[in-house]
Amino acid sequence: MPVARFYRKTGRPLFLIALQSARRNTQSINNDAKNALAGTRISSYDCRRNSKVVPSAGWGSMEIRWLQDFLVVAETGNFTRAAAMRNTSQAAFSRRIQQLEGWLGVALIDRSLLPTQLTPEGEQFRAIASRILAEVLDTRADLKGTPQANPDHIRIALPFALATARFPAWWSDWSKELRLSAALTVGNVHDLGLSLLSGASDIMICFHAAQQPILTEPEQVEAIEIETDFLRPFVSPDLLKRDRLAFPGEPQKPLPLLMYSSGVYFARLVDLVIESAGGIEHGRRVVETDMSDILRDMAIAGQGIAWLTESTVAAAPKDALVPIGGARWSMPLSIMAFRSTANTSPAVSRIWSLLKRHKSSRTSPGRQKAALKTADDRTTS
Repeated sequence: MPVARFYRKTGRPLFLIALQSARRNTQSINNDAKNALAGTRISSYDCRRNSKVVPSAGWGSMEIRWLQDFLVVAETGNFTRAAAMRNTSQAAFSRRIQQLEGWLGVALIDRSLLPTQLTPEGEQFRAIASRILAEVLDTRADLKGTPQANPDHIRIALPFALATARFPAWWSDWSKELRLSAALTVGNVHDLGLSLLSGASDIMICFHAAQQPILTEPEQVEAIEIETDFLRPFVSPDLLKRDRLAFPGEPQKPLPLLMYSSGVYFARLVDLVIESAGGIEHGRRVVETDMSDILRDMAIAGQGIAWLTESTVAAAPKDALVPIGGARWSMPLSIMAFRSTANTSPAVSRIWSLLKRHKSSRTSPGRQKAALKTADDRTTS
């Protein structure tokens, strides 16, 4: 249900219910809600003793930016990268995460693991935090009224890999025909899908494989394929030559594997590829992360084999990586744009029409297979 209707019907935005459920506090939250919507502090101060989270009494003071910080570090799994994305120092960023943990009274981040991982409570709170932010922003916009809305503004949600490797070129092309402004939300596929379905984003752009659908309720969305790509195993030429690596591995020479963290969309795709290829008999996991850029850089450094999209590899120095294995170790991908069928924004309609007009210039499925076969001819198996 759109936020505007929910607010008028119940007199209480959904994000307040999420806050109350997360905090489990019996104190009235009406005054805190008004402060949150006004962009002020909701309430609390963190208490941490001997590195253990100490619950704060009452509501204390909580800031919306803490939720934004938490979602970024949950996505990146790296405090340094997350702090850079939030334009703050790592010390200040870590302090804000600790304040959020103090306000909730539980640890959200397991700092004993690398890459950084969420605790079970952190995983549970992640979905709540995403919903809270979406509801806060949408409710604020609703209270301001639609006349102040910018008809030439769109909200785009996409993963980090596409935001860095492809979006600048896309926007350059789109801007030649349309005069629009955009706000980008970067995250994982799960959070991006929630953002689209909740109305917090207008368009979601992400990698998509037919074997692993992203949205389970397709009747709620419209989709357009805007590009194609390939997910393939890559390795540094020096490592390939030195160790004579080959699938499915040898007992005395197990394959060094650079893998995606469990739960990441690409992790499921790589599992499908390996399963359909007959499995890897002898391999060892060197590192796991949810960031394809990290896996690419690790592969360039000669640390192992990583499944990467060709667009991600294209951003690396020339000849820094070479594909390994044949077609059965690879998977064709689509880069899809999704919009909610309920979204009637004029700006969204205009860019959607533009994407449809460009549809005929995209790579066809037949050309996909031909391109993959050609690449396999150059591949070491």
